[in-house]
Amino acid sequence: MGTVDKAKNKAQNLAGKAKEKVGETTDDREKQNEGRADQAKSDIKDAGEKVKDAFHR
Repeated sequence: MGTVDKAKNKAQNLAGKAKEKVGETTDDREKQNEGRADQAKSDIKDAGEKVKDAFHR
């Protein structure tokens, strides 16, 4: 996995966690769900990068 892609995925995951916490604190379910969705997107991208890496070896 490229270092830049890995960093972007980690940043998206952390932003999603922060957004989810803000939603919990403010009792904003929409914000919580957005945060969870950002985390899921990050996890999917991460998995895709790992698959690409496995085929490039």
